[in-house]
Parts: sequence; structure tokens; C-alpha cells
Amino acid sequence: MGEKKTITKDMIINDVIQKYPKTIGIFKDFGVDACCGGGFSIEKTAAMSGGDMEKLLTKLNNAVK
Repeated sequence: MGEKKTITKDMIINDVIQKYPKTIGIFKDFGVDACCGGGFSIEKTAAMSGGDMEKLLTKLNNAVK
């Protein structure tokens, strides 16, 4: 069985921040503008910024354990 992730690539950034406020710092560390880019999914934002989505998801999920 695989490990179930709390935060997935399909989630909207603002929804994640609203549910898990402590994640805002992680998004900032990855250069994600939660104000202007917060309406996009994590996957879309990572693709637009050239960021490492898997690394971001790992950090986000570790923060909300």
C-alpha cells in the first residue's frame, strides 16, 4: 500500500493555505505568490514557475503531519 498524501498536486494553493495556514512559509520559500497565484493548482503553479513539484509536495505534507 502506498502512503496517502494529505496535500496533492491537484489542490488549489489558497485552499491548502486556508486549511493549513502554516504552509504559507513553504510556498514563499518556493517562490509561490499566494496572493496572485493562489487560485491555481500546485501542479500548474510548479509548471509555470519551473519549480520542483515533488519536493514542494513533500515539504508541504511533512509540515501538516
